Amino acid sequence: MKISVVGAGYVGLVTGACFADLGNQVYVVDIDKDKIEDLKKGNVPIYEPGLEEMVRRNLEQGRLVFGTEVRTAVHHGEVIFIAVGTPAKEYGEADLSYVEAVARSIAKNMPDYRLVVEKSTVPVNTGEQVKRTIRLNNPKKIKFDVASNPEFLAEGTAVRDFMNPDRIVIGVESKRAKDILSELYEPLKAPIVVTDIRSAEIIKHASNSLLATKISFINAVANVCEASGADITQVARGIGLDKRIGSEFLNAGVGYGGSCFPKDIDAFVRIADKLGYDFHLLKSVRQINAEQKAIFVRKIEDALWIVKGKTIAVLGLSFKPNTDDMREAPSVDVINSLQTMGATVKAYDPQAMEKAKAVLKDVTYCKDAYETVEGSDCMVVLTDWNDFKELDFSRVLASMRHPIIVDGRNIYPRKKMEDLGFQYFGVGH
Repeated sequence: MKISVVGAGYVGLVTGACFADLGNQVYVVDIDKDKIEDLKKGNVPIYEPGLEEMVRRNLEQGRLVFGTEVRTAVHHGEVIFIAVGTPAKEYGEADLSYVEAVARSIAKNMPDYRLVVEKSTVPVNTGEQVKRTIRLNNPKKIKFDVASNPEFLAEGTAVRDFMNPDRIVIGVESKRAKDILSELYEPLKAPIVVTDIRSAEIIKHASNSLLATKISFINAVANVCEASGADITQVARGIGLDKRIGSEFLNAGVGYGGSCFPKDIDAFVRIADKLGYDFHLLKSVRQINAEQKAIFVRKIEDALWIVKGKTIAVLGLSFKPNTDDMREAPSVDVINSLQTMGATVKAYDPQAMEKAKAVLKDVTYCKDAYETVEGSDCMVVLTDWNDFKELDFSRVLASMRHPIIVDGRNIYPRKKMEDLGFQYFGVGH
């Protein structure tokens, strides 16, 4: 099938590469000429396991093409996925100006029938506005359909998530659109949930909001555990074995970040406000997440007593492992707070340091974890990279000025660390 993807950001690039790998002819378009030139050479601007290899393989086999002309993309693809950015405005509402611009371009350049699919995360009723925009800017009155096909890709596992989905959601208004998308996704052999467009749009926001709610819930419970002397690790296991709840997203820590959860919760709260519903629950989820970072900074302060003049080694900068994404990463707030308190910060991340340099100033970036902890008064873990779970702790202990670990992801067993001679502070212990 001939497919076009408008937008070569995280979602668009993964979507285009994976569809090409399934045997489709895919044209990915973006207005960023430098990015497109790099992609034509097989150079992927983001770190995502397996993605660069997939892009290069499909470029070589001629199934994946990159360009900057929207008109070419519209002529190429019977199915056109809109995967442009929807950044948050001042009060959390999604900025849909890029979506609207793409819809206008599609309308003006359609040679014949096109299925236009929302892939970007958008507020409910966006599909109706896309349909209206195309209709108003479609001088030849060419037939088209609009559909919603939200993505459920987790950074760090996006390629695997696309190729092995739990479900595929398609919001459609016609049998033709349903049949096209069903045929397109048939090779994945996954359950297809067919809904109306509005329901599909809400499914995406509701899914991310529920996952973020689980994170904030377990972090709130962790604070109760600390106050009472209970152990959040044991509590979370006891909760997660309940099949109605499940164990995923019940890992207490310093809070969630990334490009999706914070933005999508803000947007969903705003959507509800505009519809006349005050979404108190999600406002609390958002507040708990913000407070969790402040609570963690106080934990570091308690461990050191005086932060001013101390050298703090930070392991992990990206908001989660297996990505270089620094958007809304807890490390930014934590490090900024420590610097405000007078600390000197050294840091290491296996993938995110170049992007971190754009948002974190006056930080000494190190070549590995061992250089980071050398001479430090405290080691702080903010991202649960596997590299950090496998450190030589006798070497770490010998190189630190003071053997203090503050673990924001609970990746180390407390007793083991204490037996090794560290003062260990986790979350919810």
